[in-house]
Amino acid sequence: MGECVFCRIIAGELPATIVYQDDKVMAFRDIHPVAPTHVLIVSREHIPDLRAPEAADRDLMAAVAKAIRLIAEKEGLLAEGFRVVSNTGVKAGQSVFHLHFHLLGGRELGALG
Repeated sequence: MGECVFCRIIAGELPATIVYQDDKVMAFRDIHPVAPTHVLIVSREHIPDLRAPEAADRDLMAAVAKAIRLIAEKEGLLAEGFRVVSNTGVKAGQSVFHLHFHLLGGRELGALG
């Protein structure tokens, strides 16, 4: 997956401001934030999106949930709240086809739909 920007960040080939990592996920600040806190939590394994069978891995999803909770706490988002989004597919707005979750907070985000 040499052309995947997230794989290249995970491999250390591209710079990123890493805020969390473990054996399943890496989290870093989005370079085009849409909120004061905008962190991407990405799977270390190249998985295209939530439709892939590998995305149902219990250990991976537990690692994602743990990372979200720890980062939200570190960023001071627990009291006011935060949003987690995973775009799946072109029509949903996915632009990097590597499983990732956006952790957004630090301002009022408003209701969806």
